Amino acid sequence: MPDADDEVPAFWRGLGLPGLADVHVHFLPPRLLRRVWAYFDAAGPLVGTEWPIRYRWSDAERVAHLRRLGVRAFSALAYPHRPGMAADLNRWTLDFARATPGCLPSATFYPEPGAAGYVAEALDAGARVFKVHVQVGGFTPTDPALDAVWGLLADAGTPVVVHAGHAPVGTAYTGPDPFADLLARHPGLTAVVAHLGAPDYRAFLDLAATYERVRLDTTMAFTSFFDRFVPFPADELPRLRELGLAGKVLLGSDFPNIPYPYAEQLAGLARLGLGDDWLRAVCWGNAAALFDLEG
Repeated sequence: MPDADDEVPAFWRGLGLPGLADVHVHFLPPRLLRRVWAYFDAAGPLVGTEWPIRYRWSDAERVAHLRRLGVRAFSALAYPHRPGMAADLNRWTLDFARATPGCLPSATFYPEPGAAGYVAEALDAGARVFKVHVQVGGFTPTDPALDAVWGLLADAGTPVVVHAGHAPVGTAYTGPDPFADLLARHPGLTAVVAHLGAPDYRAFLDLAATYERVRLDTTMAFTSFFDRFVPFPADELPRLRELGLAGKVLLGSDFPNIPYPYAEQLAGLARLGLGDDWLRAVCWGNAAALFDLEG
């Protein structure tokens, strides 16, 4: 298992993979990214703990580092915290993807008038993954203003990475119940639950097992930083293995907004002892199937 970033290529080569696919990577307009980093520096209310950003670099430096790691496919997830932001964010992230080989064209949305229109425009422009953060956005996923949006995405089969869990700080809109209500309304939605749904791992595993198109990403799970607060229940590891082999668990990292080396995410997965087939599926195969990536 890799102990440092320069050991990451040997890790995936040892598994016989062409590289890594990371569905949970953030690239934001520079001014907004500086504000996000300042919020983490201040341990704001939705962070709740000291959180030093490890990769406080320029876009070009961070893309180059992903390439050195062997991350062949990655997202550029952005998310608004108020109305009137999402359409501009989409223009920026889609332009970024067009200029950045390996970046999945990414988009977002917010419950507001016109959301269905700019989501349709993003889909027409080639968006392949969306991000929604109900904790930061401060809204329920079942907000009526999003009904048409969820319907569009379900019909398109376009994955949505959803921060639906309570971690790191819960709100009235996070947790498995609001997300379950959303799936009851849109059972065909292709959703990727961020952070394995921490801390309500069991309930989100249930939802992934119940709904054909629901998946989970590993973001920050099984790292020493995350395990201090929301450790994964050991008795659920067999089910995590089963879901991973069934295509339902994908690598996520939260790069660059992590307080430890990228390699620690991969080392945490390897330490689980779920087998090389599971690691191959999670680190490449499941995302490759979902996004039709070339090996």
